[in-house]
Amino acid sequence: MKKIAVLVSGGGTNLQALIDAQSRGEIAGGEIAAVIASTPEAYALERAAKAGIPGFVIPRKGFDSNRAMTLALVDKLKELNIDLVVLAGFMIILTEEMVQAFPNAIINVHPALIPSFAGPGCYGLHVHEKALEYGVKLSGATVHFVSAECDGGPIISQKAVEVLPDDTPEVLQRRIMEQAEWKLLPQAVSLFCQDRLQVEGRTVRVL
Repeated sequence: MKKIAVLVSGGGTNLQALIDAQSRGEIAGGEIAAVIASTPEAYALERAAKAGIPGFVIPRKGFDSNRAMTLALVDKLKELNIDLVVLAGFMIILTEEMVQAFPNAIINVHPALIPSFAGPGCYGLHVHEKALEYGVKLSGATVHFVSAECDGGPIISQKAVEVLPDDTPEVLQRRIMEQAEWKLLPQAVSLFCQDRLQVEGRTVRVL
């Protein structure tokens, strides 16, 4: 049984999708062993507590750099014997030490079809604002392995979601969560825990 740690910074809607999938028996071969927040105010910690999952805080404010925080995170994850790290609305850019410690074992969900609307500065509502400004007819979500390049790791899965004429960033964000993020992320986590994801260069094959 693989041990999963979910890293969060805010409300934890993607964490809730994982918790719900786990309760339905849809995460085969793995279990959420820890939720780690970058701020003690993260509502995601309450979601973890309600589900009986241990919650930890490694506050960004407690460190003088992202690297120092990353090293503390790596130490905690190794102490907990974590096999898979899931970034679910985690708003801190981790330095390369995290990828070195967990190669092809960190999964992120991004609320757009990478490589569109990705990279530094593209997070949260900003992604949907950029998509609407550009006038795209389709957006969606991408689940990918994390590499040293921001939003640049091998893609595990993608799902397109229609952009409607009267969409606001908030409305589009919600539709992409419901139709794509909350489905793709638990599926990808389950595949990883079953050893069914094989990375070959930039391609991820589902075995």
